[in-house]
Amino acid sequence: MGTRLILHGLSKKRHDRPSDYLFRNISAEVGEGERIAVIGTSGQGKTTLLRILARLDCPDEGELRLHGKSADEWKPQEWRKKICYVAQQPVMLPGSVEENLQTVSRLHGTTFERELAKRYMAALGLDELDWSKQGGDLSGGEKQRTALVRAMLLQPEVMLLDEVTASLDPGSKRAAERLLTDWSRSAGTSLVWITHDLEQAAQISDAVWFMDEGRLMESAQTGEFFREPSTEQARRFISRPDREGEGN
Repeated sequence: MGTRLILHGLSKKRHDRPSDYLFRNISAEVGEGERIAVIGTSGQGKTTLLRILARLDCPDEGELRLHGKSADEWKPQEWRKKICYVAQQPVMLPGSVEENLQTVSRLHGTTFERELAKRYMAALGLDELDWSKQGGDLSGGEKQRTALVRAMLLQPEVMLLDEVTASLDPGSKRAAERLLTDWSRSAGTSLVWITHDLEQAAQISDAVWFMDEGRLMESAQTGEFFREPSTEQARRFISRPDREGEGN
């Protein structure tokens, strides 16, 4: 498995206390087709880290390299075609469901893959959804799944997922996990997935990034991490009974 994305010494200062760091000196790699679960205590900046990877936010220190080229050597639009971020709170653009799904083709001047969109929607239990319905009128779960399909139609090399199943019912959650995992395996798409659900992390990932104390405390293969974490912080975290509902 080749390396696709490299994080080297990424640091981000706090907005409210610029003299302090939210996180510091994060170095890691994302391999081709690798599925990484990002976990950790609340307030570690996991969402900020993903936004930096998507170039929606800027690090205060460090650099990113995609296919060996520094982020500065990429045009932002080309970077975001290859690395796509899906937020925890879904954003529906003005217009219908179909117009939302066509966003990628409109932005990049490509043909809208209607049948592929239908297949993804059906896999997420949205095969009966009226595509003429306004995106803003969808339920929260419908918005989240539609936003996920919209991002998948970009066919990025790296998908950044910010607790995208947290608001879904159990059946929809499992459907999303199956679709994303199968898609990653078949298309070779790398997934970097923030989750507070350790069962989900164990099932969907090849590797785990554990963040605590403002740094990347552990980066390990999933089985190894859950079997024998190397830090006391990780051991405490995975044994806590009150993890459900952790923030970013």
